Amino acid sequence: MKNRFIQTGFKAMIHPNYITMKPSYLFGIMALLIWACSSVKPTAKTSASLIKNSQDSTEYDIVILDPQFDQWYLTNYNPAKDFSLDYYRSKNLIAVANWNNYYRSGRYTREIDSSIDYQPNIDYGIEVNRKLFWYFKYLEDNYRIRLLW
Repeated sequence: MKNRFIQTGFKAMIHPNYITMKPSYLFGIMALLIWACSSVKPTAKTSASLIKNSQDSTEYDIVILDPQFDQWYLTNYNPAKDFSLDYYRSKNLIAVANWNNYYRSGRYTREIDSSIDYQPNIDYGIEVNRKLFWYFKYLEDNYRIRLLW
């Protein structure tokens, strides 16, 4: 077996076969870097706010600031999967408590950037509760944030 390096005085000469392998290593490293940089999943801050309508003091809206949620909601929500208002309320109470706990503790700061003021004694209606529940499902499915347990 031949040595890769040939010693001549103080200089070390590189074996010719080793020189031809260098460009392939360089190409492999560059391809790996390009692949690693392109596979980064963009993260968007998510936020949900409950807002009282100014026209009617008993009606509420929910504002979700995640641009991908609406498309996900349209493809995943089906009236056949609908639940009762009590079911949505109980699940939302758990999820909001977990959301606010994550916010206060600083976990998931890239996704959770505010707390949610959800009060159990206020009747938000079926639409708001349904959309808030499905928003929590969206976060669990896409960001792997455990909220509805």
